Amino acid sequence: MRKMMIMAAAAAAMMATPALAQSAWSMDNARGYGTLGYSYLEDSYTGAVQGRMGVELNRYLALESEVGIGVKDKDFQIAGVDGTLEHEWDAAGYVVGKVPVGENFEVFARGGYGHTEMKRTIAGQTTDEGGDHWSYGAGAEFKMNADNGIRADWTRREYKGDRDSADAYSVSYVRRF
Repeated sequence: MRKMMIMAAAAAAMMATPALAQSAWSMDNARGYGTLGYSYLEDSYTGAVQGRMGVELNRYLALESEVGIGVKDKDFQIAGVDGTLEHEWDAAGYVVGKVPVGENFEVFARGGYGHTEMKRTIAGQTTDEGGDHWSYGAGAEFKMNADNGIRADWTRREYKGDRDSADAYSVSYVRRF
């Protein structure tokens, strides 16, 4: 049921996109941006340095890609045997819908598709974890000025297959160009 509601919301947003694209800004005012920050993956207790590149097509719509490189692994123990879960890398692409709330603040929702690569090692045996996922989330950005900002967001990763979904929390510096 929840997935159907998400898909319906995404379809409604896609149908509204042409109207939003014609309002406020023309495509001549499209701006690029990049972010650099940290992302914490709650289900695995791992973290990654994350970068994003995007283009704001207008005031309400953006496209972005993200790449993360794992920097925080999780050590664990099962029945007295030591193990490690390593966050190798992740990558994803998103469509982002934005709503300005005042001059220097905006909220956004995003949806897309990605891949997360992780490795689990127990007693010298390594298995691949992670996989492809549909992702959706929401966040907010505070613009310090026209070119710089701070962004915080939550993203839900709905993995394909038997793996449970995961929540990622990110904080980033934003630079527009």
